[in-house]
Order: sequence, then C-alpha cells, then structure tokens
Amino acid sequence: MVKLAKREEQIMQVFWELNEAFIKEVIPHLPDPKPHYNSVATIVKILEEKGFLGHEIFGNLYQYHPTISKEDYQKHAMKNIVKDYFDNSYPKMLAFFAKEERLSEAELKEVLKIIKSNKK
Repeated sequence: MVKLAKREEQIMQVFWELNEAFIKEVIPHLPDPKPHYNSVATIVKILEEKGFLGHEIFGNLYQYHPTISKEDYQKHAMKNIVKDYFDNSYPKMLAFFAKEERLSEAELKEVLKIIKSNKK
C-alpha cells in the first residue's frame, strides 16, 4: 500500500466519512480554500488508479466509494511512522509521547489496559 499525499488523504477522509459520494459532494467537506472541481476530479482519478477508490456509473455521473478501509490505511501509516521515526519500536514511540508530555500517566495506564485486554 502506498502512502498518500496530504490532499489525497484529505479526500479519502471524506470518502471514509461519507462511504460513497459524487465529486461535487466531496468538495464542501474539504478545508478552505476549497479546491476546484477539476482538481478534486484529478485526485479522485489518481486515488482510483492507486486502488483506494472504486466507482459505480449512474448515467454520465460516477459515484465513488472506498475500496480500502480507513482502519487498514491507519495500520499501514502507523507501521511506517514507527519504522521511519522510531527505529521500528513501539516502546520508543510511546516513550517519545510520554517525554513530550503528550501522553499523561492516566493515558499510559489506559494504553496498558487496552494491551492487557487484547491479550485475553
């Protein structure tokens, strides 16, 4: 699975939220400044070529839908972040967030609780 560019990810976030949409329905969900219809259409075509979107045809309109789940993409993206920035070590990643005070003691306990419940 390939890493998506920022605008590609923004557009995929909309498709994951809506589950299916025509291009004109995607644009209002994108951050300002809103891209032009043709720009979104080009990116949607690229996402389809990359295998992230599929479509159904209604007359002369294309309705697109995700072919890769948000969860699958999250797993892939997180593996790459851990590999590229934390020497493929989840403990180093957690230590980073704890050190930067972005993860409180209560949140660390919550992470441990989740880990323990997944082992059962």
